[in-house]
Amino acid sequence: MLRIERATHDAIVAHARRDHPDEACGVVAGPEGSDRPVRFIPMLNAARSPTFYEFDSADLLQLYKELEANDEEPVVIYHSHTATEAYPSRTDIAYAQEPNAHYVLVSTRSEDETEFRSFRILDGEVTEEPVEVVEPDA
Repeated sequence: MLRIERATHDAIVAHARRDHPDEACGVVAGPEGSDRPVRFIPMLNAARSPTFYEFDSADLLQLYKELEANDEEPVVIYHSHTATEAYPSRTDIAYAQEPNAHYVLVSTRSEDETEFRSFRILDGEVTEEPVEVVEPDA
């Protein structure tokens, strides 16, 4: 189960809406081994595409240096789908390299409704998990 604070959830959704019609992407870091998403890190979609996302390689290198320096890991890796449901594509599954991460997908295909779903992706196998949005200190 992904437990995520309301402010972080809302920041991810806002980023997805802001970057629409291109896919948005980013990370929420947390203390190593904690499974607690704490630090919201929106990233630039270097592909600038409505159907694909790609972290800029220099930004990604900088991110991993920061994570290592802070004893953090990527707890949530998120991106948006602009025209389809919030479910990992074959490409998403192939690129999933963090075995402990929650892979969050946000669909911005509807202006009125936002799908926010979380998955574990391990060795090409996708498992949806419940999302609990909590208030701070809950």
